[in-house]
Amino acid sequence: MDLVEVAAEATPPVCRLMNYGKFKYKQKKAHHKPHVTHLKELRLRPKTDAHDLETKIRQARKFLEKKDKVLVNMIFRGRERMHTESAKGMLDEFIKALEDVAKIEKTSAMDGRRMGIILAPK
Repeated sequence: MDLVEVAAEATPPVCRLMNYGKFKYKQKKAHHKPHVTHLKELRLRPKTDAHDLETKIRQARKFLEKKDKVLVNMIFRGRERMHTESAKGMLDEFIKALEDVAKIEKTSAMDGRRMGIILAPK
């Protein structure tokens, strides 16, 4: 235990018995860096299976709970571009599964061979 002078200007000076090393450690821990938001990307295909989709949803949930944004890209190859409505349904399922922790920042839009949405933490 250490005797630490808390207020030197007061009459009489105020002192306190404390563990000074522990006090400095707690002060250092309190002033940590703020979280920098990153954009994490998850890639899907229209042929992605239901179990794999659940795995991607769990990954996205983990990212959103760490306050990162998630970009979900649906990538089309060849003739898959003809069936965008099934892919849109898959993205809607993705959104519905994460609506408790995420909000939609950018809705689905075709961009060449990709259709993507951006989810931000609530």
